[in-house]
Amino acid sequence: MDLKTRFLNYISVHTTSKEDMDCIPSSEIQFNLAHILEKELNELKLDKVTCDGNCYVYALLPATPGYENKKAVGFIAHMDTAPDYPGENVNPQIIENYNGEDVILPKTGAVLKVANFPHLKTLKGRTLITTDGSTLLGADDKAGIAAIITAVDELIKEGTPHGDIWIGFTPDEEVGCGADKFNLDYFKADYAYTIDGDYEGEVAYENFNASAATVKFTGVNVHPGEAKDIMVNAAAIACEFNSLLPQAMTPEHTEGHEGFIHLTDMEGCVEKATLYYIVRDHNFNLFNKKAELLRKTADLINEKYGEGVCEVTIKESYRNMLEIIEKNEYVVELARDAIKSVGLDPISRPVRGGTDGARLSFMGLPCPNLGAGGYGFHGPYEHITVEGMKTSVKIIKYLMTHTER
Repeated sequence: MDLKTRFLNYISVHTTSKEDMDCIPSSEIQFNLAHILEKELNELKLDKVTCDGNCYVYALLPATPGYENKKAVGFIAHMDTAPDYPGENVNPQIIENYNGEDVILPKTGAVLKVANFPHLKTLKGRTLITTDGSTLLGADDKAGIAAIITAVDELIKEGTPHGDIWIGFTPDEEVGCGADKFNLDYFKADYAYTIDGDYEGEVAYENFNASAATVKFTGVNVHPGEAKDIMVNAAAIACEFNSLLPQAMTPEHTEGHEGFIHLTDMEGCVEKATLYYIVRDHNFNLFNKKAELLRKTADLINEKYGEGVCEVTIKESYRNMLEIIEKNEYVVELARDAIKSVGLDPISRPVRGGTDGARLSFMGLPCPNLGAGGYGFHGPYEHITVEGMKTSVKIIKYLMTHTER
């Protein structure tokens, strides 16, 4: 099976994860792809192939005789697609010899515009795969899965010597739980790479520190005709709380290394109200200051309206993997060597988000992220090229066979 066929097969399987679930996988449908991958890995005659009860798929391509002492490398991708947009009944549009111009998405008439995605011009002449406009594509991250399995398949056929190569496919990355049940006692790699990025030639090793903040407001509800000096309007106070935060410290006003406090959801009435925020910053000190800002704002509200009116709860989500990667720089240098081997200049930009690799790095597995060649994730404008995925395969194969500089 070739790379393109694999990719198209995988995106045809519905694997959308669900938010706010207390189980892994968050959606049972993810097992459908997991079992397909388990079967395919067995057909390639890999060792230690398993799909566990939490929908994690693992496999090992054992070292070539004489290479058992080489460092063991791992490659990881996630099976779920984002709950932000429909991921069922994906009907891809395949454009051979793409002309580098705007593309009409046939189901909805929406337009994939060069003005919004300037890199489209650089994809001229390639085989472009887009959505039909009614779903996301699933290149995030089924392109990563297809690239990893294709690389293993080609490596076996070519007979190129290598050390132990571990493969891992995870559920629930899109809802922040991809590393929660990852079994590092089974997956015996010394270091690994997630194949879950966008630009070809990207190696990312710096992500946000992240937390989620819940701010609850407790009011007093009485008839508005008799409310003077009695009513405490929780919904109105919630609005006041948000207005006290710096308006420039939001996603729509920040870029690069700049962090933010992002109001994602709100609910409430006079008696009770809740604001939901995510807090992000690459710098850990600035990250902590943002959390402290939320607490101090709550203190101001309580001084004005009474103790207990406002309550802040902050839960850490993940940390910046740079803290770990700085101690294991060879992992990034190997990736840069691999990228240069295919004629590209390595790209490293601060990731304005998180990856399974960030969590895994703090669990003891240094794990930067590599691009798989996709663009416009989490919506109808998602697209990728066959050639971009083939480049990813070449980079992965280099890393499979070069574990020392």
